[in-house]
Order: sequence, then structure tokens, then C-alpha cells
Amino acid sequence: MSVRLDPVERAIADIAAGRAVVVVDDEDRENEGDIIFAASKATPELMAFTIRYSSGVICAPMPGAMLDRLEIPLMTPHNKDAYRTAYTISVDARDGVSTGISAADRAHTVRVLADSATEPWELTRPGHVFPLRYREGGVLVRRGHTEAAVDLCRLAGLTPTGVLVEVVNDDGTMKRAPELRAFADEHGLAMISIEDLVRYRRRVETHVVREAETSLPTSHGDFTAIGYTITVDGSEHVALVYGDPATLADGGPVLTRVHSECLTGDVFGSSRCDCGPQLNEAMDRIVEEGRGVVIYLRGHEGRGIGLVAKLQAYQLQDGGRDTVDANLDLGLPADARHYGAATQILKDLGVSDVRLLTNNPDKVASLEDYGVTVSERVPLTPHPNGHNLAYLLTKRDRMGHDLPDLDLEGVN
Repeated sequence: MSVRLDPVERAIADIAAGRAVVVVDDEDRENEGDIIFAASKATPELMAFTIRYSSGVICAPMPGAMLDRLEIPLMTPHNKDAYRTAYTISVDARDGVSTGISAADRAHTVRVLADSATEPWELTRPGHVFPLRYREGGVLVRRGHTEAAVDLCRLAGLTPTGVLVEVVNDDGTMKRAPELRAFADEHGLAMISIEDLVRYRRRVETHVVREAETSLPTSHGDFTAIGYTITVDGSEHVALVYGDPATLADGGPVLTRVHSECLTGDVFGSSRCDCGPQLNEAMDRIVEEGRGVVIYLRGHEGRGIGLVAKLQAYQLQDGGRDTVDANLDLGLPADARHYGAATQILKDLGVSDVRLLTNNPDKVASLEDYGVTVSERVPLTPHPNGHNLAYLLTKRDRMGHDLPDLDLEGVN
């Protein structure tokens, strides 16, 4: 995002102190900014400020367990909202309000929602506040403002119930990033992105569980396979360690390959990509090095779009689209991968400094964003053929992969 953003740490401190923050999402998502604060800290003055500069539709994101206890159901069992925002039946506090619409009334209602002692009968339905059902795992599984609000409250040590509302201009149009920055500065508010909140959580929290460790003899050499699960989504990944896992980090930066799952290339030997040859070369070079690790990330098929979608993208490429445009034509990102699981696995292995086997500078930047030191990027040899040449050229020319020595001679 091109506008200046504030540290997530400042936003957490402001939420804890009862102040509001501005949270922006991705430009290719809703491309909006929300005022967010903790429901337990709501005041008539803060609510009035929020209503004045917003659409006025006050929402209160909450975990599902709290909503179930308060007997607040979803507004509809068939959610057709474009971003699956989980609206529930609107509510007001039963006591302590007049009509329910004033800033003081709505501030009281959200405090009642956040109070763990509140009983279902203490809320009337419908009302003027719209609780939203938070998806467990938060921004790590759904990059929405609903999840950001609850995550910020939890990180601030408060009851996990937030308040959010979209920021608008005087003419009712949505404020976008540059306008949101000016708004935040004018009112002394921290402004963060959901993407930065994702990075923060992956950096400071632990979401991997080591489940199994066993020897794995391969044609390249004898590795130790360590299986992991990710607690927020149940996904499974594996680290292949060459050498003693207990002393892997001894002796300086560790030769490392972070490899995205590719069934067609790694298993079937597809010539449409170079994933299989890259994996084989990485394992060979790690064996030659005498120590190192391959982290094999599941769920990265087609740069994160999934196996069937990847095959659909191949079908579009058969018609002349390149690997980037094929994904976009399907309404999917050109690259939906993230490497948070890899960095957490490296942390579990005691590795904080790597020599990374990759031609992708974005992978280097991603690992560094999550706190891993990349002392060196070690290039892998490209393997062009008549089936993957266009793919490799697109990776070089449109995706920034470092392939300066792509030898096109003899390709047919």
C-alpha cells in the first residue's frame, strides 16, 4: 500500500487505552477503511465521533461462542454477501436506553454486548447495533475488518468484542487510502492495514505444532521428516532436514528451500512448470552442503489458488493466456501464497538465518517481513522446455523472478 501506515503496536496500545484506530483492507478487496475501537471502552463521545464520520451503521464483531450464548442468530442462513460478512439480527440493550439510536444508547448497547455477565433477555431484537460473527483464527483465515476488530481487542487484552463502521466522505462516498490517511492524521488516529496485522500475528504468535518426526530415506539422501499442523486452519506441512535437526542452526546461516506444493510437477513430472526440477536440485544441493532444510508447504497449488483452479488456468493458457492473466481471468490472485507457516517452522527448528534457494525476490522479502534473516539468495538453475518456456518468461518479465541466464537455445 502506497500510503504511510502506523505500527501495529501503536494501534494495539490505542485500542487498550480506549481510543479508535483506522484499519484498511486490501485495494483488491473492499478497498475501504473502518473506524474500530473496543466495545468495552465505548463512550457516548467516541460513538458520536464514529457516527459523524461514517455510514452510521454500527457493527459489533464478536466470537461465535459469545453470540451463541446471547442467542443472537445470523440474519440469514444463506449468506450472499460478496465477502461473506456474517451479519446477525440487530439488537439494543433492554435497559438503559431510550429509542436505541442515540450515540449514548448505542455506546451502552455495545458495552452490554461486551459484558460477559449479560444474559440473552437483556437484549431486544431488532435494534440499532449489528453484531457480526467473527471467524475463528481471525485475520489469518479471513482478512476482513470483522476479524481485525476482534483480533485487536484480544491483542490489547480486552474482551473480544469490537465496534466498527466504514469511514465516508461528506457526500456519502467511501474514503479511500489517501483520504483515510489525511483523516487519521487530522484526528490523531493510528492507521494500520489488515495485511500488517496478519504479519504481526504471524511474527509474535506460535501457530505450528510439531506432530511427528521420522527418518525419510530418499534418492537424494537420508533426511529427517518432521510433520507440522497449523492450529488456525488445520493445514499440514513438512520439513525435510538433512543433518541433525537438534544442531541444524549451528554453524551459521542454513541452506533452505521453501517449496510450494505442486502435485503436477513434483509427483507427475509435468513439463508445464519447473517445480519438480527445482525441488530435486534443492535437495541435492542441501545434501552436498551437508546440512539444510526443505520446507514443503501444502495448499500452494497454482500459487495458492488450488489444484482444480490450477488446471482451469492451464486450460486458459492453452488458449493463449499467460500464467498471470489466466489466474486473473478466473477471478483469482496472480499469487495467493504466504509464507507465515514456513517462518514458524523455521522458528521451531531454531533457524533464524537462512541462505534461501530461490529465484523469487518476493519470497526473500516475505520471509524477512516475518523476522527471518536471509543472508543470501541462492539461485536455482532454470529448466526451460517447449512446454514451460512461456511460463518461465512470464515469471521473469511479469513476476520479477531473477532468471538472467534463461537459456532459450535448443528449446522446442
